[in-house]
Amino acid sequence: MKEIVIISGKGGTGKTSITASFAYLGGKDVIVADCDVDAADMHLLMQPDIGRSEDFYSGLLAEINQEKCIKCGKCADVCRWDAIPIIDNQYIVQALDCEGCGYCARVCPTDAIRMIEQNVGDWFISDIKTGTKMVHAKLGVGAENSGKLVAKVKNEAKALAEKEEKAIIIVDGSPGIGCPVVSSLSGANYVILVTEPSVSGIHDLKRVYELVKKFGIKAGCIINKADINIKKTNDIHTLLKEENIDLICEIPYDENFTKAMTMGKTIVEFDNGKIKQILEDSWEKIKIAN
Repeated sequence: MKEIVIISGKGGTGKTSITASFAYLGGKDVIVADCDVDAADMHLLMQPDIGRSEDFYSGLLAEINQEKCIKCGKCADVCRWDAIPIIDNQYIVQALDCEGCGYCARVCPTDAIRMIEQNVGDWFISDIKTGTKMVHAKLGVGAENSGKLVAKVKNEAKALAEKEEKAIIIVDGSPGIGCPVVSSLSGANYVILVTEPSVSGIHDLKRVYELVKKFGIKAGCIINKADINIKKTNDIHTLLKEENIDLICEIPYDENFTKAMTMGKTIVEFDNGKIKQILEDSWEKIKIAN
């Protein structure tokens, strides 16, 4: 089984549009995992029919039993997050501020505080329009532990791929270099870096590749909107040679990407011209890359 993770150093590079196109080209032979749980949007292009849905629990939240509370204030004194203010003469835990460390529960003299496991989101297994399945998730508003939810999505995708004997898992990772990205990269066989020829694009490409190198994973790069700044595109070429990163393809700027998204389609469904051919050729390269 081959796990291909597609990431970008910044948002707005076209990562998800390209990932969805590869998922479409992979068809029934792949399992798709949307690990961009903080801002999941693969479902907009994959038209999922949810077959399984489960709550995801992770992290703790303090809860004060007002009947046991003697209002000594020790919990508020030790809370470094200032998450326990007095409201209407009661110590109340502010859920968005509580980090779940449990220190308040430890110092409470009357055991009035308990730590409750939190429902921070949901994860799903869905049938998608390509005739295969997608594992995806939705993180709750203001919720944390997105890295753990990513791990859950990936583990379910792997189990599903093994069960259905699929050779490839395509993972849409989060942009940036945070916890969700680290979780996305764990266990990957090949990483695709999607970038654009701009100052910020190159800066973030370097930054995210430093992370990929720590995992020792072979990487390839797709330069999207490559024709908008030829000088910066050439700078990316230089970086790829220096770092021994595969150049998978260059994609010219094309407004059909946006038009396709507004119709809920991938670019390879919408466009029968040059862009489709580039992505089809790229998919063939990616399948044999190692």
